[in-house]
Amino acid sequence: MKVGLTYDLRSWYLGRGYSMEDTAEFDKQETIDAIDTALRNMGFETESIGNCFQLIGALAAGKKWDLVFNIAEGLYGDGRESVVPAILDQYRIPYVFSGPVILGVSLNKYLTRLIVAAAGVPVSPGMLISSPSDIKKCNLEYPLFIKPVSEGTGKGITEKNLLNTPAELIDVAQYLLARFNQPALVEEYLPGREFTIGVIGSGDETFAIGGMEIECSNNYPYSVEFKENYQEYCKYIPMATEFSDECKKVALDVWKALGGVDAGRVDVKADRNGRMCFMEVNPLAGLHPVHSDLPILSGMTGINFQTLIEMIVRSSLKRHNLVL
Repeated sequence: MKVGLTYDLRSWYLGRGYSMEDTAEFDKQETIDAIDTALRNMGFETESIGNCFQLIGALAAGKKWDLVFNIAEGLYGDGRESVVPAILDQYRIPYVFSGPVILGVSLNKYLTRLIVAAAGVPVSPGMLISSPSDIKKCNLEYPLFIKPVSEGTGKGITEKNLLNTPAELIDVAQYLLARFNQPALVEEYLPGREFTIGVIGSGDETFAIGGMEIECSNNYPYSVEFKENYQEYCKYIPMATEFSDECKKVALDVWKALGGVDAGRVDVKADRNGRMCFMEVNPLAGLHPVHSDLPILSGMTGINFQTLIEMIVRSSLKRHNLVL
């Protein structure tokens, strides 16, 4: 069986003049190499395809694959993660991880909130700020937390995103609207402990493999700078048993409400009453074998990188009725 790999290589974009912040979500070569090695260890023949532009070129040249392992994040627009799976759907090529609708919805934190809240998942009170005129409509209880509605990997987040006054809300909201050219999501701040939980599978066969607690120095938010330098700024701690059941339940409820498949991560944080609330979901979780959250938390539960990739791929094969 021939498996293609689609991805956004960070160096490819940096070499074309994009900034470190622009490319924060993209992958290093060692991530691609690690996935490729794991797939070959499973007995697959592999081919590196690359990003959506390279995929289009390969398809135009007549290339075909039995399955595509897709981790391409995309570059432009709020549907950027949906581009590669949408193209593959048109060519009827099966792929690993969620499809264009799920990826498009989950990238938009506000739409995701609406869906998971409707399914009964606890969320912090919040609102969408699409223009400066929306700021004065905010009647949430301070402190608040604000972030771009459709960014990942902590982009647009610093200690300034924690808001204590209406003046701070005005300043930061106006900055985010201008800098990222998209709405901002503002929510009542969740002051409690923060966890990220890994999930594997699809539908009723989904299970949570475990999680880890994230502690950032000085209680700063988990920003892009902290994520890229987590060994200096953060502590990753195996999830305590007392929080395991509640965190896993929230994660599974979120995953099933959205219809995620194969694998991903769900982030939760406790509110002022200790209740675990949904923060974000990542159906295209990072897969650097050493530095990404999903492989790290998997390792804490005794699942090594090779086994993690095998679990993900076997979920996809079963979904597509394919046999290794």
